[in-house]
Amino acid sequence: MKKMFLTLALVVGMIGAMNAQVNGQAIGLRLSNGFGNSAEISYQQALGSSNRLEGDLGLSNNGLYLTGVYQWVWDLSTLADGFNWYAGVGGNAGLWNGNNSYSKGLSLGITGQVGIEYNFNIPLQLSLDYRPIVNIIPTLGNGYYDGIALGVRYKF
Repeated sequence: MKKMFLTLALVVGMIGAMNAQVNGQAIGLRLSNGFGNSAEISYQQALGSSNRLEGDLGLSNNGLYLTGVYQWVWDLSTLADGFNWYAGVGGNAGLWNGNNSYSKGLSLGITGQVGIEYNFNIPLQLSLDYRPIVNIIPTLGNGYYDGIALGVRYKF
């Protein structure tokens, strides 16, 4: 048991020491299979060397939604220069107009996010992430949604 705690402490310490350098801003598209196949305008703003905010305005086949996530970013340059991974937590609000009473109205939720990104030497960033959402005001069925998304952003 002591070995397990020691190993966990070493891994957490190494992850903390491998903070990525987050610089500037990025804007682009995030295409997801969540919320019934959706497209989002995505904006990222660096808050420090390893933290940022991501805001996404999305449109799906049955609604409009806004998501904001605070992200921590870590270096994954052991794979190749330019790779990072990130995790974050935030909120989500949506207006829905579906075909039944469960998919109409307002939803407010808490969201998490975990993903991997590659920053090219040109001002281009590609990302792949997973974003589960638990609705506090669940107007859509059981109030839980998730999706995997591909992001393409221009960095400036």
